[in-house]
Amino acid sequence: MSAKTETEKRRDETRTALDDYRDQIFPQYESAINDYLQRFTASFRIGRFKSVNTRGGSSASYCVVINHQEVNVTADEGPSFKNTLSAGDRNTLALAFFFASLDHAADLAGKVVVIDDPITSLDDHRTLRTREEIMRLSERVEQVIMLSHSKPFLCDLWNQADKNTATALRINRAESGSEFSEWNVRNDSISEHDKRHELVRGYLVSANPDKDREVAQTLRPIMEAFMRVAYPEHFPPGKLLGPFLGIADQYVGTNREILSVGDIAEARELLKYANQFHHDNPTWQTTAINDAELSDFARRTLIFTSRA
Repeated sequence: MSAKTETEKRRDETRTALDDYRDQIFPQYESAINDYLQRFTASFRIGRFKSVNTRGGSSASYCVVINHQEVNVTADEGPSFKNTLSAGDRNTLALAFFFASLDHAADLAGKVVVIDDPITSLDDHRTLRTREEIMRLSERVEQVIMLSHSKPFLCDLWNQADKNTATALRINRAESGSEFSEWNVRNDSISEHDKRHELVRGYLVSANPDKDREVAQTLRPIMEAFMRVAYPEHFPPGKLLGPFLGIADQYVGTNREILSVGDIAEARELLKYANQFHHDNPTWQTTAINDAELSDFARRTLIFTSRA
């Protein structure tokens, strides 16, 4: 009986120590989770976070507080976790639990943290805050492995990352499964407009016969993008350059002048050349290209669209 008594004594002491620990740590977790929810601008918080002893072991219970009203997380009927929080709210709560648990993790500096698609159903602000928390976490752990289907999110992370320590990989479909390959983030980070400008500038530096038709085809989109930004009132999406220049003609010499006579004439010349390589022209894919002529119109296009 003495052995049994000693065992029960150790059990009671262990249970008391566990209860004391939970009474101390659970309020800390509740505070940390609610702090993250506030950072994510969530309209709810968690409450009544407490320990629960079940047949399966130690667990925890809590409720969600929305507009000062407590919502039972596990209720089968009435307001519950499933029918009061949106998908974005549920994901936000999961992120708050995740980051809070890392804050209390032992040996955090030596850990490798894997995060899989954290921005599912999140709005722009919560996506931004998630990115900021991931960057903050990366300074506190050994390594962060970030997985996502969202290229814009990953591109933004990459732009903030230390390129000396970061690696960008993509998973490609292969014949017998998947494989890793290096991901050129820059190609997915810059806009099509930037790519066109880079292509034309590169051609002017060094002519490439394999690129000349592609260069010729970019001149009209460059003109359109410039007019869209410079004159949004008169050149809204869907409007064509020809009719726009016709309107500009009508306003010459008035207080509503859009372009000068000289600018209109130059724009018409640039458009006339570029239209040869637009898909509206039946021979756009076979029209002969002269390097000197293309270089001249490419240079003039960049000059025209570089004005302040």
